[in-house]
Amino acid sequence: MQNMSSLIKLNYQVSTCSQLYKSFVRYYIRGKPPGIAKTLSQRLAMENREDPELSTRIDIGFPAPRPSRSTELKQRLEHLKKHRNDSNLEKLARNNTLNIDLDEVKKDWLATAGPLHIRKIAERYDIYGLFGKYAYFTPRLALDIKFKQSDDTYFPVYYGNRLKPSDAVNPPTVNFNHEFNVHGLDSKGKSFFTLVLTNPDGHFTQENKEYIHWMVGNIRDGDLLKGDTVVPFLQPFPAQGTGYQRYIFIMYKHDKELNFEEEKVKESNNLEMRTFSTYDFYRKYQDEMTPAGLSFFQADWDDSLTDFYHNVLNMKEPVYDYDYPEAILKKEKAFPLRQPFNLYLDRYNDPKEVNKRFLEEELAKTHPFDGPEPPFRFPNAQYLAANIPSWRKTEIRKARQKLGRINEIKKI
Repeated sequence: MQNMSSLIKLNYQVSTCSQLYKSFVRYYIRGKPPGIAKTLSQRLAMENREDPELSTRIDIGFPAPRPSRSTELKQRLEHLKKHRNDSNLEKLARNNTLNIDLDEVKKDWLATAGPLHIRKIAERYDIYGLFGKYAYFTPRLALDIKFKQSDDTYFPVYYGNRLKPSDAVNPPTVNFNHEFNVHGLDSKGKSFFTLVLTNPDGHFTQENKEYIHWMVGNIRDGDLLKGDTVVPFLQPFPAQGTGYQRYIFIMYKHDKELNFEEEKVKESNNLEMRTFSTYDFYRKYQDEMTPAGLSFFQADWDDSLTDFYHNVLNMKEPVYDYDYPEAILKKEKAFPLRQPFNLYLDRYNDPKEVNKRFLEEELAKTHPFDGPEPPFRFPNAQYLAANIPSWRKTEIRKARQKLGRINEIKKI
C-alpha cells in the first residue's frame, strides 16, 4: 500500500509540473521565436522603405586622388630605408628625446585619412544637410582660417570648435592651396575659388533659411583681396537662449569667373537681405562650381551682443526663454507642519512679487550715493543674535554668501 501511495504522489507531481511548464510556455512565448520575429526597428524600416535608386547618397565633391601603386611603394621603401640608416633616430626615441614636427604630421594626415575624418565629423554635425538629404562631399582642400586678436594671438577655426562672438568681430585670414588639383582632372587654365560663410541655426523669421555672414567670389591666386566681396563680413550674433549655433565656411572651386550680382547684399546690416539658402545657391551653380573645402565653428551668446543688436542691427535684442509649465501644487494649508514657512509661502506666491520683495530688500541696504554695503570678508564668521528665528538666519547666511534667489536679482 505504501508503494502504491508513493507512486500516486509521484504521478501527481509529474502532472502538476507538466501543467506549470505548459502554462509558462503559453504565457512567455507568444508569436514567433526571437530569432525569426523582427525587431521594432526592422519593422519600422520595412514600413518606411525608400526606393534605393532615389535614396542613394550622391558625392558632389571631388574624387579621391589615386596615385599609382608603384609610386606609393617606392615612396614607402625610401622612407623606411631613410629611417633604418639613421642610427641616431632609435637612440632619441628610446631616451624620449625625439622631437616630432606636428606640422608635418598634420600635412601627412590631410594628405591621407584627414578628409575622410573631416567628413565623418561634418556628418556628425549635420553639415551636409545644407545641400539636401542625400548630397555630401569629402573636403579635399584644407582651409587654414584664423581670427586675429592681436599681433601674436589668433583664434583658429577647425571642425566644430567653440568661439565667442567677441572673438570673431573682424574678418578672418584664410589660407589655402590655390594650386589645388585632383589627380585625373584637367588642370589647364586658371582656377577660381568662392568662399561662403553661413549660419543655418539662427534665422529669426524663416525656419529653413540661413543667414549669410560673408561671401568672397572669384578668388584668384589664393588671395582673398583679389576676389570680389559679394557679401561683407558680419560677426556672429546668436540670440540669447538659443545655445550653440554652427557657422560654416565652404570653399567652392570653379574654372571660370562667375557673376554673383544676384547674391550681392547692398545693405550690410539688413538681415532680410542676408537671407540665404545653400541648397538653392548650389543648385544654381552646380554645373560651374564644386565644393572643395570645409571648416566650421560654434558660437553662443555673450554680453557683447547687446550693444551689437542695438547699435549695429538697430533692433531689440531677442531673448528666448523656456516656457515652463505651471507647477501642480497641493491645496495651500493654513498651518503647514514641518516645512519652512517662508519657502512654503514663496511656492504659492507670484514669482514676480517674490523677486520684487527681494529687490526692495537689496535697495534698502544700498546708499543712494555710496552704493551698496561692502561685503563681509568672512561672512560665516559674523555674529547673529540668538533671538533671530532659524529661518531668518538661513536667509541672512544665503544673502551674505550670494546663494539662492539673490543671484537672480543681480541679473536685473
